[in-house]
Amino acid sequence: MQIELNERQKRFEATIEGQLCILEYKLQGNVIHMNHVRVPKEVGGRGIAGHLTRHALDHARAQGWKVVPNCPYVKTWIDRHREYAELVA
Repeated sequence: MQIELNERQKRFEATIEGQLCILEYKLQGNVIHMNHVRVPKEVGGRGIAGHLTRHALDHARAQGWKVVPNCPYVKTWIDRHREYAELVA
């Protein structure tokens, strides 16, 4: 899966079968607020939201950023993948 960082739109995005899947964020200093993950129902159920979340968290880690998981999906994902817990602000 090809995931791109779209800094202009402030989101991570992947296009799957013509459907745009996104994780929206807001960056404040060295803290990234992950606000919303959206995967259209046409391509849902394939783990795409998880891939977007992992990619965004890996990017945050590489940048040395802390994470505020405003999106319930991102919060739950981090709770299930404790290796990312140290990123939470």
